[in-house]
Formats: sequence, C-alpha cells, structure tokens
Amino acid sequence: MYDAVIIGSGPAGLSAAINLKLHEKGFLWFGSRDYSDKVEKSEKIANYPGLGLIPGAELNTRFDAHAKEMGLEPVDKKVTNVMPADGYLMVLAENEVYETKTLLLATGVLTAKSYEGEDELLGRGVSYCATCDGFLYKGKTIAVFCGAPRYEHEVEYLAGIAEKVYLSAGYPNCGVDLPNVEKIAPVRAVQGGMKVAQIVLHDGTEIPVDGLFILRNAVAPGTLVPGLATDGPHIVVDRKQATNVPGVYAAGDCTGRPYQIAKAVGEGNVAAHEMLDYMAK
Repeated sequence: MYDAVIIGSGPAGLSAAINLKLHEKGFLWFGSRDYSDKVEKSEKIANYPGLGLIPGAELNTRFDAHAKEMGLEPVDKKVTNVMPADGYLMVLAENEVYETKTLLLATGVLTAKSYEGEDELLGRGVSYCATCDGFLYKGKTIAVFCGAPRYEHEVEYLAGIAEKVYLSAGYPNCGVDLPNVEKIAPVRAVQGGMKVAQIVLHDGTEIPVDGLFILRNAVAPGTLVPGLATDGPHIVVDRKQATNVPGVYAAGDCTGRPYQIAKAVGEGNVAAHEMLDYMAK
C-alpha cells in the first residue's frame, strides 16, 4: 500500500513529488521521463518568478536536474483506470494494479476528442491498454489508434496477436511496417451493440472490426476515475485541490485556466500538503 500515487510529470506533478519526498512518504510517480512536452516546446517563459526570461527547454532541464537531486524519476507507464475501494484506491497501470491511500491527477488537459461511441463501448471492445487486453483478440481483426511514436511497440505487440490490424496514426511517418498492418485514414466513430462491430472513418468508410485499441498519452479524467466530477475537459476541485472522490486530488492545467506553470507548481504544492493531512486523518 502506497501513501500516494501521482499521475503526470509536468510542473504540478513534480511539485507534489518533491513535497511528498521531503515528508518521506512512500509514493509512485507515473509520467514521461521527458517531463513536460508543453514546457519543452515553449520558446520563452517570462512569468515564473526568479528565473527571468527562460527558454522552455532550459526550464525542463532544470526540472529534470531537481528531480534527480531529490532521487526522483517518473515511472513511464500509462495509467488506464482508477478503482475506489473500501478506504483506499486501486490504480491500474498497464497490467499492474497498485494500492494507494491518496491519488493526485496532474495529467494536463486532454486535447484529443473522444471518438463517437468510445465511452459507450469502453470495456466492450474499446480498450486503452494493449498488454492488458491484447490476448482477447488472438486471430481476430482489430483497429488501433496510435497517438505517438512511443506507442509503436504496442502496435507491433498487437500485430503479433491479431490476424489483421487497421492502424490510424495521429502523427506523420509512423514507423510500424508489418504484413498484417494496414494504415488507414483518421477514425471518426466506433459502432456496435453489446460489442464493437465496426469503425467509421472520416470519409464515411465502414470497416468491420472486433475491437479498437486507443493508445493516447492520457485517458480523459472522467473515464479514468469513475464518478469524478468534471466541467468540460477540466476536473472540479475545491481550494484544497480535492475532487469529489475521497482521497483524489488534482492540480495543474487539468483543473482549468489559467494554463500557467506558476499556477501548476502552486497547486501541486497545495495538493501534496492536503494529501498529507488526509493520510494523517
């Protein structure tokens, strides 16, 4: 049983991780080892006190150095489900389940829209985890959305199980090249009754499939945590960064505007201290 789990390695997640480390708590920190892609791509950051005009790439390098100095490193696994239990939380990351007293969502804002039918068919042919559910599709026909090059190995894993894979990539020059993988245009919808039956492309083409794997960088918060209160793409929190789900907190861009690094760092700090109070109680 962990004291805390943090999901997200941007400024909010890093801030919370540092504070939990200082208080000698046992926690898991999930996120990209490259930290924040948004920070990395910022040309200049002018409103982070004490740093002056600083390129985003330099600030990200400083984040990395600070984390390493504290003995911290994110675990590069995608969390696909959180299940509230009796007084604690179960967190599913790929094919492992972790138990924790508290959880911090520092996932940023999910910019990609869900497909039509995605939410309704989740768990009935729609999956976010290749290693968790891939074995169910041995010798079958599936579709896969690959949102970034880091997931190409998961596409190849699925191609080794399924008979046929229809692949839609969310970026140019996808490197997957296998005999049973056919690259297709963007997907608009997934359809079916009790199970997935077909996908529909943006041009209206319908392709029969047994399942759809969606490999995005993050899962929508409302899907990730059952019953979580959201307002559009944002998580509803109070002044303590607490959500409506006991033991679950949120910080950073995922809680709403302004999308600023200073705000994210502050919220991560507040959330960590409130998580400490929750543990104490």
